[in-house]
Amino acid sequence: MARQNVAEQFVDILVRAGVQRLYGVVGDSLNPVVDAVRRHRGIDWVQVRHEEAAAFAAGAEAQITGRVAACAGSCGPGNLHLINGLYDAHRSMAPVLALASQIPSSEIGLSYFQETHPDQLFRECSHYCELISNPAQMPRVLHTAIQHAVGRGGVGVVALPGDIASQQAPEKSVETALVTTRPTVRPGDAEIDALVRLIDSADRVTLFCGSGTAGAHAEVMQFAERIKSPVGHALRGKEWIQYDNPFDVGMSGLLGYGAAYEATHECELLILLGTDFPYNAFLPDDVKIVQVDVRPEHLGRRSQLDLAVWGDVRETLRCLIPRVRAKTDRRFLDRMLKKHADALETVVKAYTRKVEKHVPIHPEYVASVLDELADDDAVFTVDTGMCNVWAARYLSPNGRRRIIGSFSHGSMANALPQAIGAQFTDRRRQVVSMSGDGGFAMLMGDFLTLVQYDLPVKVVLFNNSSLGMVELEMLVSGLPSYGTTNDNPDFAAVARACGAFGVRVEKPKQLAGALKDAFKHRGPALVDVVTDPNALSIPPKIKAEMVSGFALSAGKIVLDGGVGRMLQLARSNLRNVPRP
Repeated sequence: MARQNVAEQFVDILVRAGVQRLYGVVGDSLNPVVDAVRRHRGIDWVQVRHEEAAAFAAGAEAQITGRVAACAGSCGPGNLHLINGLYDAHRSMAPVLALASQIPSSEIGLSYFQETHPDQLFRECSHYCELISNPAQMPRVLHTAIQHAVGRGGVGVVALPGDIASQQAPEKSVETALVTTRPTVRPGDAEIDALVRLIDSADRVTLFCGSGTAGAHAEVMQFAERIKSPVGHALRGKEWIQYDNPFDVGMSGLLGYGAAYEATHECELLILLGTDFPYNAFLPDDVKIVQVDVRPEHLGRRSQLDLAVWGDVRETLRCLIPRVRAKTDRRFLDRMLKKHADALETVVKAYTRKVEKHVPIHPEYVASVLDELADDDAVFTVDTGMCNVWAARYLSPNGRRRIIGSFSHGSMANALPQAIGAQFTDRRRQVVSMSGDGGFAMLMGDFLTLVQYDLPVKVVLFNNSSLGMVELEMLVSGLPSYGTTNDNPDFAAVARACGAFGVRVEKPKQLAGALKDAFKHRGPALVDVVTDPNALSIPPKIKAEMVSGFALSAGKIVLDGGVGRMLQLARSNLRNVPRP
């Protein structure tokens, strides 16, 4: 039996790690690995049009499945294109293995054609990044890269010269055990004891939750009930904590709504659960703060902590719930619930006033109808910019839906390629890309990937012919908008020319029917909705400090566009407030 070459051994290890597909663009130094994939039954090659899309797709797949996913780029310019999607995956803690193939090993360091140094270039967006310079290295280096990606949550990069990939492997791949899931981390007894004392001594406690509360919804609700705490969330915590939450006070940050800001500033003790919320201007500096996080390097880097707790949120709460003293005073909680409902009642008026007749269409209306018509287990991928606003305000989580975006890295053009990765995990599950016209146009070539693989992704295009969030940034800073206008084609016609379903919507009464038709279509579909570019409301007083890091002073809300079904939740939660 012929011995394996290094590329075949590489692919064998990927398959044993649970990798089911490799996203990328073929070419020169990458060809031996692609050929090995072609001949292996346990893995597929997914040909995208741009390597950036490959990395975004792998990151989305990893976030949906919780397993390591993989992408690849050929030497030089090919693997350089991966970098933006890898930054996003790394900052989202998505386990991704990236193969950056390299020029011939004998030419490295001699300014060879297409020479770059991926083992240096990707260090900032990975936990592990190494060059294989000898066939005997490969299995151990690849194992180590995978373990870093899975164990630490993020990216592992392997740079592999094409000539080494073609060489014979010194021996058959050793069946080394691979770790493919992460353990839970329990805090130490001293930290639990200290946290119990802080909670028991505080009359007003607020919980602020991030993506680290995934899988801990029941524990967060039980804990909040025991200590009578309002529960706010960051954008990445929305899908995990907002649904079935009688303690919900909304979201903080630029896209925030409700009473989350007040709840975090008027408490005595703020407990940050699994969040690396980046905008410290929204966090208080005059209350006691505890942070619980599974990554110790996150502890205390946003605000000064009174207690840092290294641990998994669910395990931490399981330790706390039986030990903290049950509180009976609901006054703080009930006051925050009332503030939350009042705040939503105020902003919802902007959405309800003659919205079904407004032309161009209110984007808020589009998001609201989309939320009502989409499946209960739909996956939404959301472009950065104004689509983030509409997703934050209108998408209703329920414990089965997923909402994925470039929420930590903030890249344009993420939604379409992330939808590719999400759809490959399950062709029967509804995947909706909430794309802005700017983001869609940036990586529009990968709409062809949907067509080529007949992926039934539904692209709902919020087409306001502008870079709306950038215009808002300029307005807030007192600058006239400039360079933000897009001269767009009829995107629905483009979709049809590509061989997909495409429909253009210019009037509100056409919207529901167009979305229903797109959802019924078995293949890829695009709904090009012409939306109002002026769907922004700026407060009468604008301060310069609002610009920096999207900081808003005194909890003022810049964007005023309604809150969809969240108002119903807030109203229902008020039923729990005792009447005088």
